Amino acid sequence: MLRPAFKFVVFVLLSFTLLACQSAYYSAMEKVGVHKRDILSDRIEEVRDAQVDAKEQFRDALDRFSQELGYQGGELQEVYENLFEAYQDSKQEADNVSARIDKVEDVAEALFEEWEEELQQYSSASLRRDSQRTLRDTRSQYKKMLSTMRAAEAKMAPVLTTFNDQVLYLKHNLNARAISSLKSEFGGLRRDINTLIARMEDSIKASEKFIESLK
Repeated sequence: MLRPAFKFVVFVLLSFTLLACQSAYYSAMEKVGVHKRDILSDRIEEVRDAQVDAKEQFRDALDRFSQELGYQGGELQEVYENLFEAYQDSKQEADNVSARIDKVEDVAEALFEEWEEELQQYSSASLRRDSQRTLRDTRSQYKKMLSTMRAAEAKMAPVLTTFNDQVLYLKHNLNARAISSLKSEFGGLRRDINTLIARMEDSIKASEKFIESLK
């Protein structure tokens, strides 16, 4: 009975620790002239770059699967190892994209919270209204960009699931018939990866547009 409660307490404590560390980091950066707006812009660029890398990795993995499924005889263990490596590389790139999107969300929330609080410091009503309008517009643009990022991220999961299924199947069925079975699934995989690449390209464009709006 105590274990779930204990886990919850640990989670809460870790969350508070993480928040404290992030706050300390932002404060330290501001002291050297790097503000949350700058950090947000940098982290969005990192997501964009990570998505470019992931897009190329998934495209390369698709080519690798296509080549290996053209098996004409030889060592099937090598085919499995090549496909496993393609899957692992793709998963690593996907995890990197997700981690960087999380970092964008973290600093964006801190930025908008700070911005909201500082609106109360204005003595000029007109300047307050103008800043409030800018905050509203920036937040709206940010939400659209983040939605596009998350939409592209969501398309990675089914592709990785299919990759994993095929690699696992081949691992335990190292024969020509297994290759034939995987070929029947390849059309769906190709379609999913092409959709993923399209979503990533949309996200990359949205990121670049938002970065430009911050300048």
